Parts: sequence; structure tokens; C-alpha cells
Amino acid sequence: MRNKNRKIVLEDGTQYEGYGFGATNDKVCELVFNTSMVGYQEIVSDLSYTDQAVVLTYPLIGNYGMTDEDYECKVPGIGGLIVHDYNDNPSNFRYTKTLHEVLEEHGIPGISGVDTRQLTRCIRDKGSQRVLITDITTSLEEAMRILEETPIPHDQVPRVSATKRWYSRTANAKYNVVAVDCGIKLNIVRRLNEAGCNVIVVPFDTTAEEIEFMHPDGIFLSNGPGDPEDVLPVIETIKQLRGKYPIFGICLGHQMISLAYGAKTYKLKFGHRGGNHPVMNLTNGKVEITSQNHSYAVVPESIEGTPLTITHVNLLDNTVEGVECAEDKVFSVQYHPESAPGPQDSRYLFDKFINTMKGCE
Repeated sequence: MRNKNRKIVLEDGTQYEGYGFGATNDKVCELVFNTSMVGYQEIVSDLSYTDQAVVLTYPLIGNYGMTDEDYECKVPGIGGLIVHDYNDNPSNFRYTKTLHEVLEEHGIPGISGVDTRQLTRCIRDKGSQRVLITDITTSLEEAMRILEETPIPHDQVPRVSATKRWYSRTANAKYNVVAVDCGIKLNIVRRLNEAGCNVIVVPFDTTAEEIEFMHPDGIFLSNGPGDPEDVLPVIETIKQLRGKYPIFGICLGHQMISLAYGAKTYKLKFGHRGGNHPVMNLTNGKVEITSQNHSYAVVPESIEGTPLTITHVNLLDNTVEGVECAEDKVFSVQYHPESAPGPQDSRYLFDKFINTMKGCE
């Protein structure tokens, strides 16, 4: 039987021991959990998890490996991965690398053998907190010192955004969409391509003037990590471009649109991460089963007095899941329609974006 060689230390001094996989470096992260039963590759490669150590509540992880076609980004930015049972012998005929190999390649530490049920309850009761993934020989005193002295980052979006613009074209495209990259998921780009859009992905700090020079039919604001109030360049760009082009935002894009219109955001106790979140569409009364990944939400009361209206609400905690300014042709949702948890419940949002651009011809 192997000896436990790694551990995690929480800000409250709680320790969990386990077995290391992936990289062996120490890492300070924000501790969060995800309730998805499948999709660990998409979670690992979702840049919204930058600087976060994700506890996966589904117990068996690694059993279908990692597949080249299924990544959500080119270079994973997740802080760490915490699982109950890690399997390093995938049985999927499509896999090209094991999860361990990918984490090791990108300097991402993983730990297995942890009681993820107890750890998830801890996060739900006490809220998200910082955690150190380290060697089992690290003393509690040293771990607490590292946690205390490590500053909280506010530069996640600049670190994960594209440094130069890039293109994703499709045959017989009808529209050109500029996608502002704050950590964009590749499946969003694929969905826009499938809807008949050529996509120009631009860095987060691309100015409104530069975007206008590209003559887009519409603008997309992507998901991404961190506090939306830190992404001032994008918020300013929204203020300058609203009303000129149809604008569609997802997740962080939703939060930044709300801030640009004068609403406020706040940090949730432990966030929403995983599938099966019921969201009601207030425009037609239908309930959508959604996939989510965010730490922040829009303050409902702050929308009063702005040009925005609330279009969607979360039925679990009544958080704002969608807003719209019909006059400016701007709308957004907090959840991820491209993740298809329904699986077709939220695909209409891409159609709405296309129809809005069509109406501006």
C-alpha cells in the first residue's frame, strides 16, 4: 500500500492528506467544488478556474483520459485538482494522454484519496477559502505562513486572455463576430461557427475604436476568471459600444455588462459550479437545466434604475441569471448555453444573437 505523500491545508487550519498526481509543486489557490458527473477535461481546461483548486464531487476521475478534440482552451489555467479516486488507466479509445500527464505538463498539482464529501460540506458551510496544496512533510505552521503571505491575485484575465487576435472561420459565413477574450471557452467559438459566424477573438484590452475598425456584425463577451470589477478595460469598451452593435455576454461577460450599465456585483458564498442548475426564463416561464461556473453574481436590487431588465433567475437561490437592454440590443446570461446540459435547453440564445444581428442588416 502506498504511503500518502501530499496534503492540502485550508485557511482555517484544516488538513487533508492524500496521494499526489500531476505536478509536484506547491500551489496556493481558492478552494471551490464542482458537482458535475462527467467533463473533468472541460473543467481542467476551462480558464474560468484560473487560480482555483477544484474539488470534484463525483468520486472516480481519470478513467476516460484526455482527448485532443475536447479541450476548452489551449493551455489549462486551473490551479489544482482534488479528487477522491484517481484512475490512471483510461479505457476510452479516443484518449491521447492521461489526466496525470496533462497536469504534470502544465504544472498543475493534483491530489487523490481525499474525503471529497466532507471537504465539499466544509466549503458549503464555511464558504470558499484559500488552500495550499503541498508536500505531506510541510508543517502546519509553515503552511499557514505561506497562506497568509501569498497575496490574492487580481490579474487573472490579463494572464489568460489572448495576447494577439486570432480567427475561427466557417464555410458560408453570414456574420462576423468580434469575441472579447477574457478566458473564452473554445466550445463557444465552435457554437458561433456552427451558427454561421466568422469569429475574430481579440485580447481583453482591445479598444472600442479597434473593434469598430473590424466592422463586426455583433460583439461577444466571454467567460473568464476572477472579480468582474477588476476587468475595467472591457467594462469601458461595453460603455462605448452599447447601442452600436448587438452584444451577447456569457458568465463574466454577463457580469461586465451589468457593471457597465450601473448595476453591482458581489461574491457568492461558494459559487455555482456544475450542471443541473434550474433557471427560469421570465419571458416565457420555461425552466432551463443549465451548466454554471462562477463565483460572482449581480445584485438584483442594483438593476433597478438601469436600462436593464432581469430575464432569467436561478430557482435554487434566486440569483440573477440573465439581463437585457432591448433598446441597445444587449443581452447576457450567467450560465453556459454552449455546455448543453439540457442538452438543447439554452441553444436558443445563440439563435437570438443571430436574429439580433439579422435585424440590424
